[in-house]
Amino acid sequence: MTAELTLGAEEELHLIDVAMGRLSTRAPHLLSRLPADRFGAELQRSTIETNVPVVRTLSDLRREIVELRREVAEVTAAEGLAVAAVGTAPRSEFADFELTPTGRYGRMHEQYRLLVDEQLICGLQIHVGVADRDVAVRIAGRVAPVLPALLALSASSPFWNGQDTGYASIRSIIWQRWPSAGATGPMRDAAEYDRLLDDLIASGVIADAKMAYFDVRPSSHAPTLELRTCDACPLVDDAVLIAGLYRAAVRHAELDVLADRPYELRAQPLHRAAMWQAARAGLSGELLDLDAHCLLYTSDAADDGWLGSILVVRVLIIKKNMHALSTH
Repeated sequence: MTAELTLGAEEELHLIDVAMGRLSTRAPHLLSRLPADRFGAELQRSTIETNVPVVRTLSDLRREIVELRREVAEVTAAEGLAVAAVGTAPRSEFADFELTPTGRYGRMHEQYRLLVDEQLICGLQIHVGVADRDVAVRIAGRVAPVLPALLALSASSPFWNGQDTGYASIRSIIWQRWPSAGATGPMRDAAEYDRLLDDLIASGVIADAKMAYFDVRPSSHAPTLELRTCDACPLVDDAVLIAGLYRAAVRHAELDVLADRPYELRAQPLHRAAMWQAARAGLSGELLDLDAHCLLYTSDAADDGWLGSILVVRVLIIKKNMHALSTH
């Protein structure tokens, strides 16, 4: 299977004590009973990560996500536990945090302190295969305008530290505190991107390339372009929809890159504003459209998740070939 436009995903899932309704820190115990190639640990002991194998179609992606959720749910149920695919667990509090005991995570805790202590969040990462790394780096800048809508579509984290924050995605606001989070800005090729990573590592702000927590990045271990902006999604179909829309955006940008078409990149402060706007209101308010300047569209008419999804689809699918690709 070639890398071109294949799909993969990583889902971070909160581990919940059913009787208490609170986070459980028993992930290391449960992971010993799950296949290591499909499930992994995260920074916090209350999280299990699933790793979806490489697939070609959205139908296959959905099937794999469902199977992985089913597998981990069976193991947790036997222990009086459950998993929650949400950006933040509603009753989580700072006191629930326990660090996964590895040397790497220990070093992160020593350096970043509060950022680690408050990392009670779960996200969804989507991988789209792009075999040429130079092209992948150029695509990363071009897909930036669609990221706020994808974030809004995924928003599932209004609660944090036991409070209603007033944000649809407080997870994304918390995540942006990491020094390497956010957009890279335009990059000419992989060499320029690698120089950026080298400079960040040399600064001591990050330890290695895996800590480049950009919104979109070439994967450190696979020929893919990775989306990292989204909350974990309660509904599997929302995760699949986001994957299809992101792949469509990647393909659209890839065609533009290969044709060397010019484009006007939104100014970084406006991009940050658009991401904040999406985190604040989700699908219930205004979002910036795909234009380089400040044009708004509204999703106030969306009374439920499905209609909201349709509105986002209408904004993101620019060309017929994108529509065909995203629904394949």
